[in-house]
Amino acid sequence: MPGDYDLVVVANRLPVDRVEEPDGSTSWRRSPGGLVTALEPVMKREDGAWVGWAGGAGDEAPEPFDAEGVRCVPIPLSEEEVEEYYEGFSNGTLWPLYHDVIVAPGYHRSWWEAYVRVNERFAEAAAVQAAQGATVWVQDYQLQLVPRMLRQRRPDLQIGFFNHIPFPPFEIFAQLPWRKAIIDGLLGADLVGFQRAADANNFARACRRASNLPARAGRIRLDAEGGREVRAASFPISIDFRALDELAQREDVKARAAEIRRDLGDPEHLLLGIDRLDYTKGILHRLKAFEELLDDGRVDVAEASLVQVATPSRERVEQYVQLRQDVEVTVGRINGTHSTIAHTAVHYLHHSYGREEMAALYLAADVMLVTALRDGMNLVAKEYVASRHDERGVLVLSEFTGAADELGGQALMVNPHDIDGLKDAVLRALRMPPREAGRRMRALRRRVGDHDVQRWAASFLEALAQHAPDPRGTAAEVAASAEASA
Repeated sequence: MPGDYDLVVVANRLPVDRVEEPDGSTSWRRSPGGLVTALEPVMKREDGAWVGWAGGAGDEAPEPFDAEGVRCVPIPLSEEEVEEYYEGFSNGTLWPLYHDVIVAPGYHRSWWEAYVRVNERFAEAAAVQAAQGATVWVQDYQLQLVPRMLRQRRPDLQIGFFNHIPFPPFEIFAQLPWRKAIIDGLLGADLVGFQRAADANNFARACRRASNLPARAGRIRLDAEGGREVRAASFPISIDFRALDELAQREDVKARAAEIRRDLGDPEHLLLGIDRLDYTKGILHRLKAFEELLDDGRVDVAEASLVQVATPSRERVEQYVQLRQDVEVTVGRINGTHSTIAHTAVHYLHHSYGREEMAALYLAADVMLVTALRDGMNLVAKEYVASRHDERGVLVLSEFTGAADELGGQALMVNPHDIDGLKDAVLRALRMPPREAGRRMRALRRRVGDHDVQRWAASFLEALAQHAPDPRGTAAEVAASAEASA
């Protein structure tokens, strides 16, 4: 029996986080992520439901509840499923595989079985919540089987899927023992969205090679389903530009930015890296380039200082534990060699920070270093641009990020594996004339401001409405509502 909601979002996590209050009671607080920012307005207008994991391990989940104007439908994950579905197949198999095998993926049948089982649970919950002819938008690599499972249960639905991380070339994807099942799962959607055109092309090629399906101009034809077509296309995600721009202009945030520079000894140049502590982010490459600049005498510790924020991530996974150790050893070596009593070469912060502190860090930094080895988008680059209402600062950006497709014209592009080239780019950023830096930043801000996260959501939903059968006009109405909120 159909449910009550014309728009259902299915994501690994709910849009709210559980908060333990001082009196022992529990409340729910809006999550800070970009996806929540993008979809919250349209979810409220369409009386939408959001299916996701509440974040805790256990065989039981809270009953569905309303929070921040959105119906939240929690999905339970047992401790074993957190280990095998989430830490295992999602982040031990798919994450490294989709990021060009920077570390070796693990292929374990028990992980795959847990992934199938949990995807079934998400699909079933979405099918129960969705009204007749509703739009269901499935998010990211943890749930790639859900579109097909959902279509089998509810062929009346309009189904979209968006992959927030890269989709690898077929020569890499082909390693996956369950590649055909993943392709079939994604092809349950009417529209499959990716960050970059190259990712959409990789997916289409995988459909041809793994499943022998005709795929031309981003359209995959399923003759076994009456010639139904699935469209694959790029929809680069963005940020809430207006909100971050306004935040960075607050007097308390500007005062905090000035205070940060004073606390760091008022360096002539402040370089900044902000990343999740992940092997895909190129943190060690960035540190090596900075260390060699100091070793070579091309940069002096009294002239430039690097702040590296590394947000804790997946701390139970072996590769992440080793990465943290490697980063801390490298920082210690750099500081032991180059720091003085008055000046510290690298300030390493293994913490997460709130929006105000992040905006202040962006404002304080003269150079933003984004040196990811592979990244679906990298919103930090766009956040830095949105924060620079003063039209100052230089963005050094890896060509292996999705953001490079949009910002590459005005950022200083680098191959992070090329340490000499990375050093030259950092030095160029430090020496860039203010007039050139201002011209580049103005162009970057126009691009990010014109293509914000609301526009991303609206463009995807509009494309889904145009491509999928629309028995009641629901998807078209949802897209129009999203456009109005942009």
